[in-house]
Amino acid sequence: MKSQQLPKGWDEDRVRAVAAHYETQTEDEELAEFEAAWAERGSTMMEVPKELVPAVRRLIASHQAGAR
Repeated sequence: MKSQQLPKGWDEDRVRAVAAHYETQTEDEELAEFEAAWAERGSTMMEVPKELVPAVRRLIASHQAGAR
């Protein structure tokens, strides 16, 4: 089995905590989180074809690296 690589600063406990957060959310909490993301200034949400997701992620990472 191939081992997974986690993002810098992440460990198995953090992954489990994030998974538990989303698995135990009520529908109302899920909706509130979704609505807060839509309302956040400086960001937008959009639908992207799955085959473009890797390119979009690279673009975002490049943008964030340039902002540092």
